Amino acid sequence: MRHEILLSGFGGQGIILSSVILGRAAAIYDLKHVIQTQVYGPEARGGASMGGVIIDDEPIHYPKLRRPDIYLIMSQEGFERYGAKAEAGAVMVLDSDLVQSRPGCRYFEVPATSVAKKELGKVIVANIVMLGALVRATGVVSEGAIERATLESVPKGTEELNLKALKRGRELIIMGGEG
Repeated sequence: MRHEILLSGFGGQGIILSSVILGRAAAIYDLKHVIQTQVYGPEARGGASMGGVIIDDEPIHYPKLRRPDIYLIMSQEGFERYGAKAEAGAVMVLDSDLVQSRPGCRYFEVPATSVAKKELGKVIVANIVMLGALVRATGVVSEGAIERATLESVPKGTEELNLKALKRGRELIIMGGEG
């Protein structure tokens, strides 16, 4: 089954790292075909950033997102730039601390930023909280695959913190609405 996942937030939130982890989980551990893309430029300094991941059972012949069916949105600007275009059949996981708008599709609210800061002590792992929620909400990759890919991708010495963030994200899924 093919999935096109669009991840967006602001520069510095780890959006690109999240897309790399998701792609690695699907390709290496779930043995799927994967394309991972990213948008750099001024976005890396704080504007809306975007990562795209295409996961398919079959070879992928076009490397860009055409019709995302899964969204991970971590900022209002990211929502306005990318998430507002979500089609009715899509699923969105959004950081309810930073995104005020709600989409016209099925969505889940995750207070990732406040949980990362208050419970885990590091706001920098909010993206990993979101990944845990995304995997639980959509099943786009297996939980074992996302754990292994995260451990391989995060800085040495932060593995335990990031595993806690994934676990916490899986626990935080709150159905927001059907759009």
